[in-house]
Amino acid sequence: MVIRKKSRFERFLSLNQHKKRLGASQIERDLQACNLADLKAKTIDLEETNYTHGADKNLNQHLEDLRAEFSGQSELLYYHAKLIVLIRRNYKPEIQFQKFTHLWSTENVFLLRELNIRWLVSASDTFADHSDDPTEKAIALSISLLINTIKLQETERFIQGTQTVPDNQKNIEALQKNRVALFDGTSAFAVGTDDTLRNMRWRMGEVCETSSTLGKLLQEIFSRLQNQETVYSRFKKRHSRKKTAWW
Repeated sequence: MVIRKKSRFERFLSLNQHKKRLGASQIERDLQACNLADLKAKTIDLEETNYTHGADKNLNQHLEDLRAEFSGQSELLYYHAKLIVLIRRNYKPEIQFQKFTHLWSTENVFLLRELNIRWLVSASDTFADHSDDPTEKAIALSISLLINTIKLQETERFIQGTQTVPDNQKNIEALQKNRVALFDGTSAFAVGTDDTLRNMRWRMGEVCETSSTLGKLLQEIFSRLQNQETVYSRFKKRHSRKKTAWW
């Protein structure tokens, strides 16, 4: 049974939620005083980059921890992260989302180029939660489904210690010559020649044309997955038929 999401009223009554927003009003004032051009030009200079694992309930501490993720990068990326945090902690989410969408409308080229997949997905989830555009919400959900499925698959490889297991050539030949059943009528991918991902890429392109920001976001993430250590890049290396390439 899926645990339902708490209502806005239930979140308002939550003492824990109020604790997680302490200090948000000052942070909002600081953000309002920011000049986006100045932030874009300024680089965060810290000794090393550290990624957070979980989120501190203290808002100021959490933001300080996040700052270390952007060492050597533009302050504008950190500004983007702070907006997402305020939205996630339900501090005047409608106002913060307006700033968020303005940032994406004016700096989408920069954000798509400079943000890593972790923050591109966080941006997508923010659109999914707060956008009024059903097309944007649908594309944003597809990004979440794509990334979370890959995360599960790569995590399972880590759990099983199979990251360095070599291909079984007999199994590859079996996939190329025969239908190999997987689950509930679904068959395995025909390694090297299958046109499934090419056709999916075509459909993706057609849908993404209807949403400039989220469409570009999905296409950027999908493109990066072809060159990161993912199931997509591994199957790309195994592919042999040029006419069915999907990257």
